[in-house]
Amino acid sequence: MSVLFIEYPKCSTCKKAKKWLEDHGVDFVDRHIVEDNPTAEELKLWHERSGLPLKRFFNTSGQIYRQNNIKDQLPDMSEEEQYALLATNGMLVKRPLIVAEDYVLVGFKEKEYEERLG
Repeated sequence: MSVLFIEYPKCSTCKKAKKWLEDHGVDFVDRHIVEDNPTAEELKLWHERSGLPLKRFFNTSGQIYRQNNIKDQLPDMSEEEQYALLATNGMLVKRPLIVAEDYVLVGFKEKEYEERLG
């Protein structure tokens, strides 16, 4: 089974996650989150598949998120508006993302990777 690995190659957490995948022989397709930004439709599907709150899909430590005070805007935005905002710039999206047929992992937690992919 191959999974989609969405990353920003310069991100240290993404590098750790990618190394984990390679070390554990996980078959994956690599996607650069900035060069091939997720669409609002993809984000909606992945959010539903993840079972996580939509806020978890935001890169809350990123410059764009902080500079634009997105934290203060989110409570007044609908989910559709949040998907559209995330789709404007890959740097707004928490990474790495693992997208499989029946689940989505957001960020890199080794225990989660072991449970789902190990």
